[in-house]
Amino acid sequence: MTVKTIRDRILVLPADGETKTSGGLFIPDNAEDGPVKGTVISAGSGRVTEDGTIVPLEVFVGNTVLYSKGTGHTVRVDDVEHVVLIEDQIIAIVE
Repeated sequence: MTVKTIRDRILVLPADGETKTSGGLFIPDNAEDGPVKGTVISAGSGRVTEDGTIVPLEVFVGNTVLYSKGTGHTVRVDDVEHVVLIEDQIIAIVE
């Protein structure tokens, strides 16, 4: 299935986090703090202002981004969990 986001929506595939410490202890999901890293899979055309002008997004397909854990809407695409965010929910682009 192909998902094409619209306007200022961005489809992100979360990166697999490190679930084990160097000492071999497993880290539960609820213990991990800080931002989540992911790859942009689809990006809309941009934010529409009140006067109808389209402001292009600053992120593009293929960018690696950071966003807050629990942000956005979780969706399943081909049995893989993705997150749909708006551009304002992205903290940074990782270069």
